[in-house]
Amino acid sequence: MTHILGLRFRENGQIYYFDAASFEVRPGQHVLVKTDQGLAMASVASVLEQLPAGQEQEELKPIVRIAAPEDMDVYGENRELARDAIRHCRRCINERNLDMKLVDVEILQDRSKMVFYFTAPGRIDFRELVKDLVKAYRTRIELRQIGVRHETQMLGAIGNCGQMCCCARFIRKFQPVTIKMAKEQNLFLNPAKISGMCGRLLCCLAYEQGTYEEFQRRCPKLGKKYQTEQGPMKVLRSNIFRESISVYTEAGEERELTLEEWNTIAGDTWVPYVAPQQPPGGRPAPPQASERPQQGRQQQGRPQQPRPQRPQEPRNQEPGQPGLAQPQSGEQIPGQPDSRPAPGGGERPAAEAAVPSTDGDDGEIVALGLPSEALPAEGAPPKAKRKRKRKPKNKRPEGGQAPAPESGD
Repeated sequence: MTHILGLRFRENGQIYYFDAASFEVRPGQHVLVKTDQGLAMASVASVLEQLPAGQEQEELKPIVRIAAPEDMDVYGENRELARDAIRHCRRCINERNLDMKLVDVEILQDRSKMVFYFTAPGRIDFRELVKDLVKAYRTRIELRQIGVRHETQMLGAIGNCGQMCCCARFIRKFQPVTIKMAKEQNLFLNPAKISGMCGRLLCCLAYEQGTYEEFQRRCPKLGKKYQTEQGPMKVLRSNIFRESISVYTEAGEERELTLEEWNTIAGDTWVPYVAPQQPPGGRPAPPQASERPQQGRQQQGRPQQPRPQRPQEPRNQEPGQPGLAQPQSGEQIPGQPDSRPAPGGGERPAAEAAVPSTDGDDGEIVALGLPSEALPAEGAPPKAKRKRKRKPKNKRPEGGQAPAPESGD
């Protein structure tokens, strides 16, 4: 019958699973296994009959053999050599003034390679250090830089809970831990409370994150106001241990409701509260765009009058009278005395007898009306004025002199 062995390569280190093959192994014994680095010694932590969760049978590697007394002697010598290598490497680091911290030294069972683990804030040029170590130990030297989490994982420490750190006991791969997890779990954002021995956020914050996310999906959003059967209520906070929420009612009191009570008064679909829009009291409506010019004219005291229509230039011309149309029966030619009888059989006044025309500079008739001595009748449109076109001024070029005025200006 095949047994599953849980092996540790370090004291209080992680457990890795191997296949016992045909060997009968008891907890506490030492075995030799083949790793990616080479042949290594490991101690048996547990013997299982079933494969643990998350493991696959194809991933299990068989052990090489059970450690013999000669293998145990070599293992003890390697541990003494590792302690001596730590002291020698730290002395070399201080002599070369390198900004790095040596964590541990690992020596393979056959001494084919020595691995030095260190931490550093940045990249380190340790080529001269490698030469010193090769000269001292005459074997393959590998320097591997690790993070502060891996440092705590290799050395081990006691956490805030009073137990061995999770990274040193069973965590194999580190998952990201964010400050958002601490906020969603309503923890005080005190670095001394939410940080581990490594100075990073506690790995155990990720254990209950799924429970908190599932609870938040069943709760209304904090700080939002909802419409319920008992009036609008604002959600203040939630309590995952009681599965309740605290709300602030419209009457000004604070109440604690369970999720079942909240779903009873708020329904399955929570409707956000929308305050009714009230018109501003005592404020007149803003004037329309079409009324603004009229109001401005009335304030200036200028009455709005219709714009007079511009008379058309006569087209039918009579020989001998250029610029005048042939009069019809009962019509008066502009510029000639009125020969029509006045109403009532009398004669027309002298002011109305002759109506001169006002011609523009270009010969165009711009207005027809009464002479300046006569006043316009009430309700009659005012005289239309023609705006003279001004001659555009010559623009002065930049950096130049003003042009000389032309003759005749």
